[in-house]
Amino acid sequence: MTRVASTYTDLDCRAKLRGTTLSAPFMMLSFMAMLMISELKLNDEELFDGCSFQFTDVAV
Repeated sequence: MTRVASTYTDLDCRAKLRGTTLSAPFMMLSFMAMLMISELKLNDEELFDGCSFQFTDVAV
C-alpha cells in the first residue's frame, strides 16, 4: 500500500509540474469513468442513460 501511495503522489506531482490546475487530477479522471456522471456514457458493452439511470439501446 505504501508503494501505491508514493507512486500516486509522484504522478500527482508530475501532473502539477506539467501545468494542471486540478487539485487531484487522477481522482477527477477516476470519477469521469463512472457511468452515471454524464447524460449518456458508452462503456465496453452498452450505452448508459445518466438521466434515467439505466442502460439504453443504441438506436438513432
